[in-house]
Amino acid sequence: MPKIPAAFRTAGIFCTEEGIAISRIILDGDAIRRAITRMSHEVIERNKGVDNCVIVGIKTRGIYLAKRLAERIEEIEGQAVPVGEVDITLYRDDLTPSTSNNEPLLRGTNIPVDVTGRTIILVDDVLYTGRTVRAALDALVDLGRPASIQLAVLIDRGHRELPIRPDYVGKNVPTSKKERISAQLREVDAQDTVTII
Repeated sequence: MPKIPAAFRTAGIFCTEEGIAISRIILDGDAIRRAITRMSHEVIERNKGVDNCVIVGIKTRGIYLAKRLAERIEEIEGQAVPVGEVDITLYRDDLTPSTSNNEPLLRGTNIPVDVTGRTIILVDDVLYTGRTVRAALDALVDLGRPASIQLAVLIDRGHRELPIRPDYVGKNVPTSKKERISAQLREVDAQDTVTII
């Protein structure tokens, strides 16, 4: 394995077990803030206000994006929007079948209002195959019957395996399946960046 000089490492070039990888920042903190502001305006415009809206983040980073979206909407509209979180762990389709016949239990899902009849804005950091969103939809429908569910994502990288399309997108980033998108948020990672590796 070739040794990578320090100057290259700071430029985002580093070694992995598979060889040399290159990372490139596609959104910095300011760009993330601008994307959230734009999506906030789009949510308000599309829904003619936010009277009946609830913003729900998918654990983990989707929760922090949902809170930021709600804060920005409140700054713009002067109206608070309820914010909740959904844990999709038990709704994933890549878990091994359990020997138990029990129905899945919601763990870590916390939505402060009844979702029935509401417009849900579901928020996640990166949209890829669509399977995470599908699991979140199942979890939400188990809680009630929303009037509608809209999807907001910071990054849409393509390669969908399910017919799922976002309503609000921070940035479309065409990728190959060999590339990886890493979204880092200050609440979890101490910085706001999105990189492609």
